[in-house]
Amino acid sequence: MNRKALGQSIRGVWGPLFLILLCPPVAILMWYTNAYLGGSFENLVSLMQDLGPIHTLLYIWSPVFFGSTTAWTMIGIFAVFELLLMRIIPGKRFEGPITPQGNIPVYKANGIACFLITIGTFCLASFGLHLFSASIVYDHLGEILGALNLFSLFFCFFLYLKGRFRPSSTDSGLRGNFLFDFYWGTELYPRVFGWDIKMFTNCRFGMMGWPILLLSYASKQAELSFLSDGMIVAVFLQLLYVGKFYLWETGYLRSLDIMYDRAGFYICWGCLVWIPSIYTSPTLYLVQHPFELGKVTAALLLIIGTVAIIVNYMADRQRQKVRATMGSCTVWKKPPILTKATYTTSLGERKENILLASGWWGIARHFHYLPEILGALCWSLPALFFNLLPYFYVVFLTALLIDRAVRDDKRCREKYGAAWKEHCEKVPYKILPFVW
Repeated sequence: MNRKALGQSIRGVWGPLFLILLCPPVAILMWYTNAYLGGSFENLVSLMQDLGPIHTLLYIWSPVFFGSTTAWTMIGIFAVFELLLMRIIPGKRFEGPITPQGNIPVYKANGIACFLITIGTFCLASFGLHLFSASIVYDHLGEILGALNLFSLFFCFFLYLKGRFRPSSTDSGLRGNFLFDFYWGTELYPRVFGWDIKMFTNCRFGMMGWPILLLSYASKQAELSFLSDGMIVAVFLQLLYVGKFYLWETGYLRSLDIMYDRAGFYICWGCLVWIPSIYTSPTLYLVQHPFELGKVTAALLLIIGTVAIIVNYMADRQRQKVRATMGSCTVWKKPPILTKATYTTSLGERKENILLASGWWGIARHFHYLPEILGALCWSLPALFFNLLPYFYVVFLTALLIDRAVRDDKRCREKYGAAWKEHCEKVPYKILPFVW
């Protein structure tokens, strides 16, 4: 083995191992700090100084490590409910992009209906029929995260074995490194009994659980003190964002997450555990911090956040429309500026794609990330600045989207060659116009 190959092999072990060991305790610590330490990182550090880092983690994690009967029951009911909705709710047939091995994944586009039914069912069962308190999710959140983490680790191992021995398609394979294969995944589009795994974990569990958590947090704040305008702003903007996601779900199924990232720890554990723990953390902090923003500040955050989310949707929709019509449409009332790019699949087939260089996509190659970050900032700002932990999600999201932009540019450069260079000359900025 040469030095370069040896270096890649070492990185293939230590990088995934580091994230596999780091992310689960971070998710648990984020919950505990917001729920029991006032959302203060300083309080967490103080606890670690008193008990020691390892003993602190054991003290926090041990009681919830295996979850609880209530937590497992809630997870099971929610998962079965979402799986049934995926199967029985009508929706148009939707085909994903052709894979490197020439496969075309097929989906049912019923996301917005499933979203509305999920929210409606939770509200009816809790607020209407009083079958349970809406705050039940918040009250058992630690146990839920403990159970989800444990389940996800076994689930990802199952996906590793499935991709190795019973793959759903030819878009599968091993790198010869168990840790990397467990982390990255062994299949691009695994299916079990007809259910698409990535669509379920990403869209119908992780993202669908997000609004349920928000409603539970708001209910708990009202139960403990009063429903603040800060909580209303945060919950409204996030419900709008998640609703926007389901309006655009078919576009997401053509995104980097689905087209290139395999179903492993990175994607599946992330959607099952990281989303409920980290993505909702700014609002979790607000439960015990009912800040009143005032009418002017609340209205400004609502308006700016709403506009940012709408612009994010319009940008994604604009590109989706151009691709669906192969450029036979208008962009901002003008013919679209396009770059025709050809590429060769791994099977040797020549394909053509079009790259949009006008409208929102003429501002920057990944301009849509800017309003997404701005929207997240607007629903985090109700936490004010007494603690910095509520802004962890915004920092994480910014780093994630920058990394995604870099990875996407690299893949496009390798895939399209000279055509990508031509496109970059038309749109020279990656995310932030005139800066980067």
